[in-house]
Amino acid sequence: MESLAKYIDHTFLGQAGSRDAVRRLCREAAKFGFASVCVNPAEVALAARLLEGSDVKVCTVVGFPLGQSTTAAKVAEALDAIRNGARELDFVVNVRLLKYEPGACLAELKELVGSVAAADPGVVTKLIIECCLLTDAEKRRACRLAKKAGFGFVKTSTGFSSGGATVEDVRLMRKAVGRRMGVKAAGGIRDREKALAMIEAGASRIGSSAGVAICGGGAR
Repeated sequence: MESLAKYIDHTFLGQAGSRDAVRRLCREAAKFGFASVCVNPAEVALAARLLEGSDVKVCTVVGFPLGQSTTAAKVAEALDAIRNGARELDFVVNVRLLKYEPGACLAELKELVGSVAAADPGVVTKLIIECCLLTDAEKRRACRLAKKAGFGFVKTSTGFSSGGATVEDVRLMRKAVGRRMGVKAAGGIRDREKALAMIEAGASRIGSSAGVAICGGGAR
């Protein structure tokens, strides 16, 4: 297995926190060699400046945390993030569309991916399906729609709903999307043991605010 750090999206998506929170996040990401930092849209430009010249990508969230923005608003938010330096975008699915209007959900997902690809085909797209709100059949549906729409990853959770990542959900998602698509486990992963369990179940990326502790750098 490659370095554990390369699996991690080092994350800070809280409303509170110190004035130096994003700067610290970026310093830690560069030091440990994490895959990315994941920050709120308002802090993308700062993170991009701080990480310029490094291998660490800047990730942000779109339609976060409820997924209930209009398609046009999600597109505008995504394009703004790309202009500000984001290289990875984690979109939140509209759960009600997914559950009750899957055709409309697929149409929205295709528009989101198409808009990103037109702006910059190198930007990675992930779909947060919020597993804790879905049945297993709905999780599989979400994975199928994400794959059909052209997303690069499916992701378990926002971390802001009623539950986070589970090994069982990661295993289900990996089986649903196959080997070539990414699976990101996020929500409640705070130690090395749990991160390794997610990877063993099929996760190719780990979203966590505890990346330093996971990689043996001590409590954060």
